[in-house]
Amino acid sequence: MPPFRAAAAPAPAPAFSSIQVPDLVGVVEAQLQQAILSGRIAPGERIVEAELARQMGVSRAPVREAARRLESLGLLVSRPRHGFAVRTVSARQVEDLYDVRIQLELLGAGLACAHAGDAELAALDARVDDMVARAETLPTAERVALDLDFHFTISELSGNHYLHRLFDNMQTEVRMFLALSEDSYGDLRALAETHRPIAHALARRDVDAVRDALRFHLEDAKAHACGLFTTPPRLRAARSANLPPLREGGAPGGPAEPVPRVP
Repeated sequence: MPPFRAAAAPAPAPAFSSIQVPDLVGVVEAQLQQAILSGRIAPGERIVEAELARQMGVSRAPVREAARRLESLGLLVSRPRHGFAVRTVSARQVEDLYDVRIQLELLGAGLACAHAGDAELAALDARVDDMVARAETLPTAERVALDLDFHFTISELSGNHYLHRLFDNMQTEVRMFLALSEDSYGDLRALAETHRPIAHALARRDVDAVRDALRFHLEDAKAHACGLFTTPPRLRAARSANLPPLREGGAPGGPAEPVPRVP
């Protein structure tokens, strides 16, 4: 009979469980991007890494890496010895971006007429219904997201992978420009309704009509945004609030202050 052997003692349970760390830089990037797009961090404002790290409860390294990512997306600029700052926006930059956006969307809409399914095109009208119904209750960031999602869907329905990727790469800058200008429109329901002719023309697969409707919609947005970004900041705020223009001294009425140069 073999000698009795005591069973080996079970290994002690680890004192700590393994920590599944998410993409910390991605989390910081998302929060920082949202703060910029919602206007909580204004154009031209510095990104103070130490303060952001303190508020988020992280080290400065993920904040710095997130800032580099947002610089590559066009939301931040890096200045020697000054760190990162939110980019300022000029009318020329808005015009350049919209010129490219218009051409991409016109091409994408024509391809969508040829390649998208009937149900996919018909569903765009319901998207417009949703935009109109929620136009006056949604925060600016969510309203802008709905607007862009409509255009993003058309790009996706084009069936052209390269076109869709180019359009996707523009989204962050487009979102920034829209977020800065959206609240200056008076009738938000009417603004949402301007997508209706585009949806109807796509449902009919009428290429000429959809391009006309889309060009009108985007050219109007371009003119509005360009006009807004040639306006001095105080006068811009007054227009958004439907107030009289400001004089140089800050009082309503009289000649508007000169337009500053935008870097």
